[in-house]
Amino acid sequence: MAVKNIQSVCCIGAGYVGGPTMAVIADNCPNINITIVDLNKERIDLWNSDDVTKIPIFEPGLQKIIKKVRNRNLFFTTEIANSIKNADMVFISVNTPTKTKGIGAGRASDISWVEACTRQVARYATGETIVVEKSTIPVRTAEAVKTILKNNSKKNPSKEGCSFSVLSNPEFLAEGTAIKDLQNPDRILIGGDDELSIQALKNIYLNWVSEEKVITTNLWSSELSKLTANAFLAQRISSINSISALCEVTGADINEVKKAIGLDTRIGQKFLNAGPGFGGSCFKKDILNLTYLCQHFGLPEVSSYWEQVVSINDWQTYRIYKMVINKLFGNVTNKKIAILGFAFKADTNDTRESPAIFICKELLVEGAFLTIHDPKVNESQIDIDLGEVGQENRSNWSYSDDLLKTYDNCDAIIILTEWEEYKKINWDFVSNKMNSPSWVFDTRKIVSPEEVKNYDFNFWQVGLGNNI
Repeated sequence: MAVKNIQSVCCIGAGYVGGPTMAVIADNCPNINITIVDLNKERIDLWNSDDVTKIPIFEPGLQKIIKKVRNRNLFFTTEIANSIKNADMVFISVNTPTKTKGIGAGRASDISWVEACTRQVARYATGETIVVEKSTIPVRTAEAVKTILKNNSKKNPSKEGCSFSVLSNPEFLAEGTAIKDLQNPDRILIGGDDELSIQALKNIYLNWVSEEKVITTNLWSSELSKLTANAFLAQRISSINSISALCEVTGADINEVKKAIGLDTRIGQKFLNAGPGFGGSCFKKDILNLTYLCQHFGLPEVSSYWEQVVSINDWQTYRIYKMVINKLFGNVTNKKIAILGFAFKADTNDTRESPAIFICKELLVEGAFLTIHDPKVNESQIDIDLGEVGQENRSNWSYSDDLLKTYDNCDAIIILTEWEEYKKINWDFVSNKMNSPSWVFDTRKIVSPEEVKNYDFNFWQVGLGNNI
């Protein structure tokens, strides 16, 4: 048999992975028609908006690509049946949240959406269809996917001549640099046991990725590699955050420590930025899933090891919140605090697991008044994230779309996201807007301590020994 020439692709899921990934593939493979399908009509409508600034995901460079390829060879729809029917290859790119109930609740990944998508593929696919796992999933999920597809073919006479092969092709994107990561990836990982299907997917990537960057493995290695990569990256963040606390009580400077250890080529300088804790959709979820898998396979010591990465992360966020309270004389009731940044990191509008959510909720419970600013996160998303605490204290927080008005009559500023515009704050201007005494808390190490202190602010910065 010859390698299949992929002419039509369907991606189920128009989220942070599916949207950017398919856009870049469409841009580099104009001969392939790609349809992204999602049951969320509101989301699809935003992807189809004439105004590309309204697409539901913010990533530098994404709007430009969408404008170029949308309705050329990239399409967005809620029509799942025909999209699958016409596809040579189907990517499953749906959310796999942590289970909230049942066995493994709080740790195991909920793959119900992956299973539901697989049943849809089994129902509507025709001919030879390559099914690609793009979602971050537990090891051996492909076994369940294969079983569903195989049993459907056996039981449905109308599926005679229909065949499936399953591949794992995990994403290794960093939000905020997703387009750059897709255009120039460190590696492309394809796991599978059907060489012709692997080559068909590989041929797509070879349109813009050099062959030496394409790694092929078995299915289980590919699935586990994604979880392991996220766990190792999160581990580095928790490690440097733990040292930031030690710096603060000993007089050391985390910037100097970071430079010294980062120059060791065995360690390197990436992912050594201290902060309020990691967020995003993957790190915490994937580590918890990893701990569950380790317990399931009889490795409690390994599970306990990785649990500490999450524990340190949660502790760091709580430690910073507690620090704010202590510096403000142990009381924030009726004090006005400017929150700069709500996204979990800069250059994205994603707020999932953002440290800002926990810190803002706790400050509201303490009785503070919050003015929240973020360049890309809108008020409705903040309202959703603050949940019941936000609703119960709705008169105690407001959304600011004008950074210059955010500081008015504030007692403190907390920088929680490393947006570029927060690095260029005019502290002379700010000092005339705030109450006195006032505090600046820099949880991202993005402002100059000397400059801020020149305007008589009290100042705290994560990992700075001068805090003592």
